[in-house]
Amino acid sequence: MTDVLSDLLQHSLRIVLCGTAAGTTSAAERAYYAHRQNKFWKILHETRLTPEPLRPHQYRSLLHHGIGLTDLVKAGAGMDRATLPKLTAADRARLSNAIATFRPQFLAFTSKTAGQKFFDGKRDYGEQCDLIGDTRVWILPSTSGAANGSWRPEIWHRFADEVRAAVG
Repeated sequence: MTDVLSDLLQHSLRIVLCGTAAGTTSAAERAYYAHRQNKFWKILHETRLTPEPLRPHQYRSLLHHGIGLTDLVKAGAGMDRATLPKLTAADRARLSNAIATFRPQFLAFTSKTAGQKFFDGKRDYGEQCDLIGDTRVWILPSTSGAANGSWRPEIWHRFADEVRAAVG
């Protein structure tokens, strides 16, 4: 089975943002975080991780800002709570190997579900004690409109502050 959305990864990234899987709108649009109610693009600009607001179809331009994108499950699409293919050891290894290869300063899961699936257990938002090589790992609140009840932009702001502090 082929990837729903291709990874957006290269060397010298500051951040890799990782979701659980492409949403159905993102899969149809062939662009990350494409649903109109998703707050992903707004929070990237609000936290100054991108200097200008971007639209989903411009996702490749994130590389110019030192940001890459991937998902845990590459062959499935749907919401976190929907039935996605079960995350396998191979999925975890693929992500770990990509992070070890590209060596970003930060890997941030863009939902608690993604972080907990990767670590295979309960985790809270914020920086995790685990590293992948030298890469610091964070779990951020989901930007999905379906997750409005758990939206906490202050955690995204704290993450962005840590990214800036690590650079300077």
